[in-house]
Amino acid sequence: MPDKSDWARRPGVVTANGGGGGADSAPRRGRPRSIETSNAILESAYALMASTGLAATTIDAVARHSSVSKMTIYKWWQSREALLIDAFLQHAAQMLPLPPVSSGTPATRARRHAAAYAEALQGEFGKVQLAVISECISKTGSAELFYARYLKLRRDALVEMIAAGQKDGSILAEGPAEDLYDAIYGSLFYRYVFGIAPITPGYARNLVDMVLRPRG
Repeated sequence: MPDKSDWARRPGVVTANGGGGGADSAPRRGRPRSIETSNAILESAYALMASTGLAATTIDAVARHSSVSKMTIYKWWQSREALLIDAFLQHAAQMLPLPPVSSGTPATRARRHAAAYAEALQGEFGKVQLAVISECISKTGSAELFYARYLKLRRDALVEMIAAGQKDGSILAEGPAEDLYDAIYGSLFYRYVFGIAPITPGYARNLVDMVLRPRG
């Protein structure tokens, strides 16, 4: 089963104890949100983004698809952009779980995750990610909302993993772990956005080795 710990703590995403509510929303009194209802909203939003595109993924459409009232959706997500990001976040956590410590050395885990990301970019995941980022920029003037609600947690976790490899000597690359992370994932996203060259899992693994210079 995928590790959902990377999205379960994020704003707007339902947790086992019914937590959530966006970073842009104040605490609310009343009955905790239903896990089933929240998941239905998020799954419907992602399904609509993937099948009909962002323009057609309105709050009205999500409400109809999930059989949940618009009032309930707006109570839990104060903006359409926040809902779209959280729907993408939930799907990404299932498709690209953060690599657990038990799955190998930091470099091994980095290879595995980068390869999975490269593969995911070739399907609907890549198209939805790019569309959500574009939506944030067009509506707010920046991708800050996407970074705050989705990317920061995942970036922080992988930067910490790279730094651990530098500390234990299994990663020989010098320099800030943040820069090494950006060199890997920035390169993959740049190539994907502009279609410069095919992105394959093999290319991603080789890129990790070139950037991180793992020992052995």
